Amino acid sequence: MVRKMNQDRLEPCHDSLKVPRLPFIPEKLGDMISISIRVGIVICLIAFISLALHSSFTKPDRWFPLPEHLHVVQNVSAIDIDNSVPTNITHIVFGIAGSANTWHDRSNYGKLWWNPNTCRGFVWLDKRPNILQRDDMLIPYKISHGWTQFKHLHSASAVRIARIVYESFRLGLPNVRWFVMGDDDTVFFTENLVNVLGKYDHSQLYYIGGNSESVEQDLMHSYDMAFGGGGFAISYALAARLAKIMDSCLHRYFYFYGSDQRVWACVNELGVPLTRESGFHQLDIHGNPYGLLAAHPMAPLVSLHHLDQLNSLFPDHSQMHSLRKLISAYHLDPARIVQQSICYDHLRKWSISISWGYTIQIYTSLLITADLQMPLQTFQTWRSSSDGPFTFNTRPMNSDLCQQPTIFFLDQVRKVSTGSVTTYKRYVDKEEKTCKRADGEVQIIKVSALMLDPGYWKNVPHRQCCQLMDGGSIKDGSVHIRIRKCRAQETITI
Repeated sequence: MVRKMNQDRLEPCHDSLKVPRLPFIPEKLGDMISISIRVGIVICLIAFISLALHSSFTKPDRWFPLPEHLHVVQNVSAIDIDNSVPTNITHIVFGIAGSANTWHDRSNYGKLWWNPNTCRGFVWLDKRPNILQRDDMLIPYKISHGWTQFKHLHSASAVRIARIVYESFRLGLPNVRWFVMGDDDTVFFTENLVNVLGKYDHSQLYYIGGNSESVEQDLMHSYDMAFGGGGFAISYALAARLAKIMDSCLHRYFYFYGSDQRVWACVNELGVPLTRESGFHQLDIHGNPYGLLAAHPMAPLVSLHHLDQLNSLFPDHSQMHSLRKLISAYHLDPARIVQQSICYDHLRKWSISISWGYTIQIYTSLLITADLQMPLQTFQTWRSSSDGPFTFNTRPMNSDLCQQPTIFFLDQVRKVSTGSVTTYKRYVDKEEKTCKRADGEVQIIKVSALMLDPGYWKNVPHRQCCQLMDGGSIKDGSVHIRIRKCRAQETITI
């Protein structure tokens, strides 16, 4: 017995690790429970070690993923915080409002301005388009999601389009400073857009755009709203704030008419006002936009909208041909396109107004500068096709064709050294052929100018002067005019 007791003392003690059996549990069942508990302990130990290792190599917000709409709002990695680099086209993400049914035709507008090598963004469609030609997809597309859940009083598509800002932000693209919204029939002048946005700090809350030209439209919607067809820009900082409230905001404003009005309402809830830039053109007008572009405000041309609803910019040309001609001048000197210069031929008592890259007007009388800077009313209001009011002053077009100015339209553009020479050809309406004009000898006007520095618009702009060369002499039906900086103490006067 002593030997057995000594042997028991020498054996390892395993009893402390054993799960004590309860007297009322059968022995086999107790063994099964014991094994199960041991396996559970091992599994828990493995899980703990795995979690510890996983946490060492992943961000905490990945342990328990947030719902997508909340997680994206927290994503700040997309913002470009290197303010030492000037804003360029790659810092902009475009959100173009489109429809699968109309995109085939309206994609032609996008082809005029979209550069696939530099532009970023998408046209947002309501559904997958039918088989399209390859060049229809120059601008890549995405399908809008989640918009059918919102109630609406007028148009479901207005809700969908209003969410483009939100959906564009959710993409989390890198190095984004601005989100620019526009319609599929909007033509952007991207270099001028970059120069305009470059004036502002994208890390601040900015909402930039323009009003409607027709007062009746502004009264119906809001003077403080950026009209979406003309395009508007939202800084990254504001987009991040909007993303947090957008969906709940859309529920609150279900009774609004348009998408741009919904966006404005949501921006307004954040206390952000509209920063107006007069180069964004909604073109809420009917008829001929000639008068507006011939006396463009002193601001870089950023966008044109509603071009399907307006007369062609150049007579006897299709709208697409007209736009290609205008854009050919724009590419030569982007900052100068449709900028107005005024000069006088005092010997002949002529007044000359130049809208560079588009048109020239000759008046065979001396008009004050204030009148020449006021657009001729060649158009009517958008909603009622009335003669006004507009958000800018206009002057009436004389009903007598022979009393109207002689009009010259852009014919050719040519780069020369650090400048350009643009040629404008006299346009004669069929009914105007009977008019005997004092300027009838002039058939061609050539305009020379140095390239306008894009930085010109970052300072307080001043209208440039123009000067008749060679004393205003007419050679072979041609007149030469030079546009230049106004000299010290020089004024534009009769």
